[in-house]
Amino acid sequence: MTNDQPQTPHPAGTEPPDSAPSGSPPPGPLASAPTATGPLATGPTATGSTASDPTAGSPRPTSTATEPPALTRSPFTSETFTSATFVTVGSGPRLALAAVWLLTRAGMLLLLLRDDLGIGGVAREVALYEHWYGKFAAGTFPPGDATWQYPPGAGLVIMSPGALPWLTYFQAFLTLTLLADAVVTLALARADGARLTHGAWIWVCGLPLLLHLPLARYDVQTTALAVLALLALTARRTAAHQLGGALAGIGAMVKVWPALALLGTPRGRTTREAWTAAAVTAVALLATLAFFFSESLGFLRQQGDRGIQIESLGGTALALARSAGIWPGTVEFRYGALEYVGPYVSTLGHLSLLLTAAALCWLVLWRVRAHRWTPATPYDTAFAAVLLFTVTSRVISPQYMIWLLGLAAVCLTSRETVMRPVALLLLPAAALSALAYPVLYFDVIDGTATGLAVMVLRNGLLLAATLLAARRLWTSTVAAAPEE
Repeated sequence: MTNDQPQTPHPAGTEPPDSAPSGSPPPGPLASAPTATGPLATGPTATGSTASDPTAGSPRPTSTATEPPALTRSPFTSETFTSATFVTVGSGPRLALAAVWLLTRAGMLLLLLRDDLGIGGVAREVALYEHWYGKFAAGTFPPGDATWQYPPGAGLVIMSPGALPWLTYFQAFLTLTLLADAVVTLALARADGARLTHGAWIWVCGLPLLLHLPLARYDVQTTALAVLALLALTARRTAAHQLGGALAGIGAMVKVWPALALLGTPRGRTTREAWTAAAVTAVALLATLAFFFSESLGFLRQQGDRGIQIESLGGTALALARSAGIWPGTVEFRYGALEYVGPYVSTLGHLSLLLTAAALCWLVLWRVRAHRWTPATPYDTAFAAVLLFTVTSRVISPQYMIWLLGLAAVCLTSRETVMRPVALLLLPAAALSALAYPVLYFDVIDGTATGLAVMVLRNGLLLAATLLAARRLWTSTVAAAPEE
């Protein structure tokens, strides 16, 4: 969905008008296009009429068809110039985007079908989903299954391959995942309608940095809900706000974090409409699933007992301590992940929860103090919030990078975003995540020098991106001078 809001910031507590003033041109590409600047704006008129020269007092000679336009300033100083200017002519960029999507997804699919890179076994997660599918067919969420760590809405995604009965579960899951990926790409490309932003490109080119893992996790579907919710929230219509809220509410029931898409909505009508729709949708979905399936809240028991996963920031600290010989812990497979077991693990887990609570308090403080909103503020806020909760978590699975890439892509659909440098930090972090799993996962488990280096670099980039995102969000909305 394209961003129909005006591109000038407005103070907190106010929202842009629902319709343009009388006499103004209708919204659309022609109405919102910037005034031409640079050589085309300063050259002679197309009609060849003379123009007065105020300094000479005499008419300027009429331009001829062979006379080149006068260059009064460089096109690089134009307000509309970006690094994408010279590759955004005609339909070429969208055709190129489609071609890159097809090539990269074909490569990801080939890697998944072989599934022998590094530690291998990436596709085993889909087999686990199929096992859970059998439980849902029996009318229950996986009872007593320590690997079931998800809210009840995740069951809808796990059951969705059943809508394609002529395919095997694995084939149907891949088909739906690629479909969700294509929907995200199309939505971002449409939001990039001015062709001066890079949202669709960072998604199309960033996701393959995770190799074939995104095709074997349901996080692409979850990210699609969050991306569509954010893009809907920036429209002016009440129905769009309600749709965005409903999508965020469904996403929250699938994997919690999409609820953060609502954190940056402008105060007033947008917030009321979106938050109400999200709450109603989430409650209705939870009640429906609880009515038809037993053990719908059983995941809470498993989540409460989680330890420190080896790929988290806390896990990296323990790995460094073990490498230095000052911590005697070991690695065990628990709750569907490899976790550290040993002294101080419980203390570190409680510290992670405390840091997560502190991140939530900071976001609430930001919400109260923010007084300057731009069309990109909802995007930037969601991105910063998910980064904060990711780095403070006891678990950082490689598929978390899918969420972050999707949110970074949404930010880059707006020229008002302050998250461009943060988004760029995610690209090497995604590549290092793929090195950590599956390519060098044995090194990560054993804590070799190579494994430690990869995890320190990856988590260092994530931490730097989080601190930078929080700082840029605060300075652009709280510390900035209020609009008069």
